Amino acid sequence: MSIQEATLAPLDFQESPDHVRLSLAAAMTLGFVPGWFYRNAQLRCVNLLLTYSDGCKANCAFCGIAREKDLLPEARTFIRVPWKTFPTDRVIEALTSAPSYVGRVCLSMITHPRCREDVLTLCRKVREATGLAVSLLISPSIVSGDDLLAMKDAGADRIGVAIDAATPELFERLRGKPVNGPHRWDRYWKVYEQSIEIFGEGMAGVHLICGLGETEQELVSAIARAREMGGSTHLFSFFPEKGSATEQHVPPPMGTYRRIQLARWLIDTDRTTLDRMAFDSEQRILDFGVSEQEFAAALDLGEAFETSGCPGPDGRTACNRPYGNEKPGPDIRNFPFPPDEDDRARIAAELKDTKYTIS
Repeated sequence: MSIQEATLAPLDFQESPDHVRLSLAAAMTLGFVPGWFYRNAQLRCVNLLLTYSDGCKANCAFCGIAREKDLLPEARTFIRVPWKTFPTDRVIEALTSAPSYVGRVCLSMITHPRCREDVLTLCRKVREATGLAVSLLISPSIVSGDDLLAMKDAGADRIGVAIDAATPELFERLRGKPVNGPHRWDRYWKVYEQSIEIFGEGMAGVHLICGLGETEQELVSAIARAREMGGSTHLFSFFPEKGSATEQHVPPPMGTYRRIQLARWLIDTDRTTLDRMAFDSEQRILDFGVSEQEFAAALDLGEAFETSGCPGPDGRTACNRPYGNEKPGPDIRNFPFPPDEDDRARIAAELKDTKYTIS
């Protein structure tokens, strides 16, 4: 199939705002498709994606819905899984009777000019009909400060900015001009800053992906920057999307990801800062800037290794995206539930090449 053929959507293509796409986990949780979750995980945030016949106008190298990906929209994956399209009214009706553990809805924009108005329409509808908290994952390339004010007025309480790449060089190479993409590093950080100003400290977060070619120190520096600006980081582990420009790349080593998870949690919970940490000659984390007792307590708690994202009404992460970073199985990267004793023992083993030892 040629790229030209791939962009020819069916005549009856179902677009936003009358239709939205649901992640597989969300479709299962709302009863639209059958299925069960490995280890009985529960999705606590229903993720919705806006959709248009001519697709996203960006072309990020690692993304499953990139403009030049040679697949029809319904055949594409995003964050590892397929997203099927459903009528918005049916989705909202299902949300009104969603399981009690669902505490949030996240509306994800794509880079498309119609998204600016449609996300406001959908936000109002979801908020008014369900009373659930609504987060917006926005596209800074098409969003202004006035749009952010309108989003808050429409009922959104939190904003996510998917910066993804940890350095300006990686961002440009994977999301900017070299891949015919519209995104710019400075623009993304500026809109994140505006989001904090408008929604308040702690009410905005950046998405960062581990495994795009950055060093551990570079990724920790981006995490620290997000925290110092007044927000937090929602951390992902790279997973190769079929048909993307990075399809042949491999996920980061588990030890690397565990170190980054722990660093993120320690920074976002104000237990450490970048200037207290130390790195080796290869820019790997050598010292987290906490005592051995604090390190051991963090491992015993296990929260650092759970999915990071927007919280629900109980303060726990609602956007826990079960198995969005890996296939269901024993090698869980982002735990969608508290790690049990066996999980924590495995995590400790994966962290064994740090300067700390676990008694």
